[in-house]
Amino acid sequence: MMEFHLDGRSGVAPYLQLIQQVRRALRLGLLVEGDRLPTVKEVVAKVAINPNTVSKAYRELEYQGLVAAKPGVGTFVVRTLADESMVAHEALRAELQAWLGKARAAGLADESIEALIATTLHTPTEESR
Repeated sequence: MMEFHLDGRSGVAPYLQLIQQVRRALRLGLLVEGDRLPTVKEVVAKVAINPNTVSKAYRELEYQGLVAAKPGVGTFVVRTLADESMVAHEALRAELQAWLGKARAAGLADESIEALIATTLHTPTEESR
């Protein structure tokens, strides 16, 4: 079952963090069609968040066509964002994990690693010029 976490220092609204986490899990194949998301009550108990915030995130995911609420039963994944190439790129994932290990060994904090990745991701490469 999906477990949410919130980063109060991120500057991203809590409901958006929940949406991003679900979308990421859908993209990576960690959530698939038919999986049930935690109930609002379960999320509230785990991350100490307002129930309306969780409901807002779930409504937005439903609007995006990714989940469907079944009253009295729960909220279920109806569409995935997984892409066949994600499975085919497991070797890249392993390389990235090795790189992350090197970055942490070099003393970089997660926030610095994220900043480095974000700026590198949005910097044109020689091939794209």
